[in-house]
Amino acid sequence: MTAIGVPALSLVVLIGASGSGKSTFARKHFRGTEVISSDVCRGLVSDDENDQAATKDAFAVLHFIAAKRLAAGRLTVIDATNVQPEARKELIALAREHDVLPVAIVLDPPEQVCTARNEQRPDRQFGQQVVVRQRSQLRRGLKSLKREGFRSVHVLDSVEEIDAVSIERTRLFNDLTDRTGPFDIVGDIHGCRAELEELLSSLGYAITRDDFGRAVDAVHPARRAIFVGDLVDRGPDTPGVLRLVMGMVAAGHAYCVTGNHEDKLLRSMRGKKVRINHGLAESLEQLGAESEEFRAEVATFMDGLISHYVFDQGNLVVSHAGLVERMHGRTSGRVRSFCLYGETTGETDEFGLPLRHPWANEYRGRAMVVYGHTPTPEPEWINNTICLDTGCVFGGSLTALRYPERELVQVAAAKQYYKPTKPLHVPAAPEREPDVLDITDVVGRRVIETATHGRISVRAEQAGAALEVMSRFAIDPRFLLYLPPTMSPVETSPVPGLLEHPTQAFETYKAQGVTELVCEEKHMGSRAVVLLTRDDDVAEKRFGLAGRGAVHTRTGRSFFDATLTDELLLRLRVVAEEAGLFEELDTSWLLFDAELLPWSAKAGELLRNQYAAVGAAARSSLPAATVALESAAAAGLDVGDMLARTRRRTVNAELFSEAYRRYCWPTEGLEGVRVAPFQLLASEGATYAEKPHAWHLELADRMVAAGPVLVTPTRRLYVDLESWDAGVAWWEALTGAGGEGMVVKPAANLVRTPKGLAQPGLKVRGQEYLRLIYGPDYTEPENFSRLRDRKLGHKRSLALREYAVGLESLERAARGEPLWRIHECVFAVLALESEPVDPRL
Repeated sequence: MTAIGVPALSLVVLIGASGSGKSTFARKHFRGTEVISSDVCRGLVSDDENDQAATKDAFAVLHFIAAKRLAAGRLTVIDATNVQPEARKELIALAREHDVLPVAIVLDPPEQVCTARNEQRPDRQFGQQVVVRQRSQLRRGLKSLKREGFRSVHVLDSVEEIDAVSIERTRLFNDLTDRTGPFDIVGDIHGCRAELEELLSSLGYAITRDDFGRAVDAVHPARRAIFVGDLVDRGPDTPGVLRLVMGMVAAGHAYCVTGNHEDKLLRSMRGKKVRINHGLAESLEQLGAESEEFRAEVATFMDGLISHYVFDQGNLVVSHAGLVERMHGRTSGRVRSFCLYGETTGETDEFGLPLRHPWANEYRGRAMVVYGHTPTPEPEWINNTICLDTGCVFGGSLTALRYPERELVQVAAAKQYYKPTKPLHVPAAPEREPDVLDITDVVGRRVIETATHGRISVRAEQAGAALEVMSRFAIDPRFLLYLPPTMSPVETSPVPGLLEHPTQAFETYKAQGVTELVCEEKHMGSRAVVLLTRDDDVAEKRFGLAGRGAVHTRTGRSFFDATLTDELLLRLRVVAEEAGLFEELDTSWLLFDAELLPWSAKAGELLRNQYAAVGAAARSSLPAATVALESAAAAGLDVGDMLARTRRRTVNAELFSEAYRRYCWPTEGLEGVRVAPFQLLASEGATYAEKPHAWHLELADRMVAAGPVLVTPTRRLYVDLESWDAGVAWWEALTGAGGEGMVVKPAANLVRTPKGLAQPGLKVRGQEYLRLIYGPDYTEPENFSRLRDRKLGHKRSLALREYAVGLESLERAARGEPLWRIHECVFAVLALESEPVDPRL
């Protein structure tokens, strides 16, 4: 069996006359969703797959769908005759536009085979002359397919060969997504062999030398090196650098991408006409002193270097001059050019050097992009990208980035080996201040790239709604690191008289493959985020703002005035210190997700103006109405149904009032205020979403033990497939005693399922608490039946999106990224809250 290699990301163009078997071949070797058929597209636009008058519109649809698939990075197969050069030209252009490889598979069985197949199909009665013409067109263009732009051409010219072939999907050379590291990524070396050896030694690599004492390999017991290119030119020992890097790559101890200097050196060594400048003369002179065999090995090595690599499931991209997100993992001349030179504006600076487009300032991708090419005095993070060219050959330093640790390791250059055209320490154009916010970061349609849930869109109108709240009511954004997501309730329960029941939560998670769960008591308080610092200097040093931290609501508003907030934070600091949290986690600040109790501490006005008012009005009017109806009934009027309903409503009003009273108690200042932390969100350099809830609750228990008057425990019960009944009984006991209910969560905390993230939690609220949500009379049959029809799909989608964006803000905060990067996510959570979802859910 002959195997045809097809790149995993490519545009496959099937070419052949009608009846050659293209559609059958496509069904056999590719998924139905990967194949775009011109016949099917004709049917889409005209309801007739054979309507030739619809061909123009059909191919417009075909090209549109193909473009969308290629933009999304999906293999795409075109099932059409494609025997005319004009048709193929459009497809080649489409492949180039999306930087993918075009592959031609030609099916050319004998003419009589095609004709016989068409005769057997009642919808293909167009005569032999059509097949003859199409095969003639195919034969005329067959030899020019490579020149047209197809990267590979496979011709199958017999039925037997077509039937025997198999398709093998091959990975692109730049696809190293299965290599997860850890890595040490080394910046531009430019012939500085001594500094390279010193840097590798400081990184823990053992250098191997040959009989002449030359470094020919370097080995680390657990890590691999990645070189960003520009190994050559300008420096004192280009051959020595090449010998070491070539040995490491050959031994599997390192990876290397090409730089523009390798590209130019290779062209010069092969006799191409190039300008001998920018240190090329030094390389040619040094290599001229080496053996012809070594020079041949160098040429072969440089010829085999590719433009960029994608590592670690797409989380790391290494290229010489950087790479915009749409080109990650793609292959084309345009991608290679960007990797070698970056993107220039067409202008030059005062030193005669090309001005480069600041692509990193606009980068919003998930992958970390590490590159070199443009020397800078110090490496700097810009939007999850970093340039490691710190001008070693110009007297600067040689820099490596440890991945995934994000640690920088540097060695200083022994001397200035080459005078730069542009001084290394010339003042650069002013970069954006990290703590300066710009309204353009949040207004308009935005897309947030998250590590856990992909890209999340925020519409312009959502951003406008959030801007009002954020600008008028929220705390200083320097303390606003996170906003909690909304939470979805469980599916409606079939149990009579109940809207919500734990069984539906257990069943939802079971369907997702999550069987180890934790049921946490749902405190009837207000959701609170607590930013706690270890001492009074931390806030100023770490966040640029005086204070002890913040205690804010899920919309970013402070719970208390500045004086009470500082006092509460001071008390919590003492508790956390006594519990040993700062020391154990080696951090100067902690960020908690919590509940602040009582509910009346924040919602006093809401209680007075809404809940208490409704309860008082009902308790005043309904008994009087009952008396009047009883009098009417005694007089012989038929008011029995109305009287029974009014009596029920009177009971409901009492139950409603009892429900909200449970969550209120008097407070004076901070006296009576309690905090119930249930999850540690982040600290300096770390986030904790992947720590199991047992770990988080154990930390909370230690705080309860250290400050039982201030800190309230969160009761919980762990359940699995065998203990659902215990979970139900626990919920019944909580709600029967007047509690709000519970939240069911995956015990492991952050859980990824084959279909994406599992819900971080599902709330199961008790019957009486739901009176506060749906009104005193929600249990009346006419209301209850209507309320059972709850649509939860939108709510759950919103909960997951807010959860993922919140996790992204925590990661950025823990990494110490610029404030505007963190605020972008925090603002997005608030903006998503404006989606039109039933607020009672």
